[in-house]
Amino acid sequence: MTTNPQLRPLGDTLGTEALGIDLSRPLDEPTAAWIACAFAENPVLVFRDQDLGAAELAGFGRRFGTPRRHALIKYRHADHPDVSWLTNVDGEGKVDWYGVKRATDWHTDSTYEDDLPILAILHAKEIPSEKGGTMFADMRAAYDALPATTQEKLAGLTALHGRHTGPAGAKLYGDFKGVTEKQYQEVPWPAITRHPVTGRPILFVNPMHTHGFVGMAREAAWPLIEELAAHATQERFVYYHRWRVGDVLMWDERATMHRGAGDYRPDERRVMLRTIVYTN
Repeated sequence: MTTNPQLRPLGDTLGTEALGIDLSRPLDEPTAAWIACAFAENPVLVFRDQDLGAAELAGFGRRFGTPRRHALIKYRHADHPDVSWLTNVDGEGKVDWYGVKRATDWHTDSTYEDDLPILAILHAKEIPSEKGGTMFADMRAAYDALPATTQEKLAGLTALHGRHTGPAGAKLYGDFKGVTEKQYQEVPWPAITRHPVTGRPILFVNPMHTHGFVGMAREAAWPLIEELAAHATQERFVYYHRWRVGDVLMWDERATMHRGAGDYRPDERRVMLRTIVYTN
């Protein structure tokens, strides 16, 4: 096992650094179990000073499930399609404006899929000289802070998800949402879910992909979605991650929402590798 791995808080609610682990080396079973245990309670986990290629990043993801190809064809890694690029640089080295604005409003990844990812991993290769962070909201704490009447209301609701069809998705992307291999249909998920390890209840509504609720008119659903998003993204629930080159950050796709802060100069390069992991 890696010698004495430790945890160090980075934020008040979210953000925890895992110390003493080198992800470039094969993980033994005790170390992998330690990470899994730490991750269940700390859904934004950071490993500093790493240097992984796409194959190694996907290999790390496979310790927890199965990495899957990202919906956006353009950003898939050429040699490892289960890894994708999160970048503001196009193939000619110019500013990729879709890449700049991509994912800069609150969301949980791929809730428009027929099954849900369990986690995602980002690895910083190039970062702007200042800012360019990623923000995470604790959807466990957000649920806990809801009034009991709202918790009861949401417990009986099934949310409807599509690809960027929620109020934030419509505002951010307009009619162009990137080229995908298939057309995505509406998918229902309970508005409240529970963490499979800890059992904690989680608010599972995000303004990018959630566009309605079963049995509720859009005129009522969109204000509720926006109200829940505003509640969940209060400063007390949010961690802003200030990237360093070499950071590997994994986050729980059930227990958090996230967004790119979009607060850097787009003519400065921001290049990261990402993989999204499913249970099967």
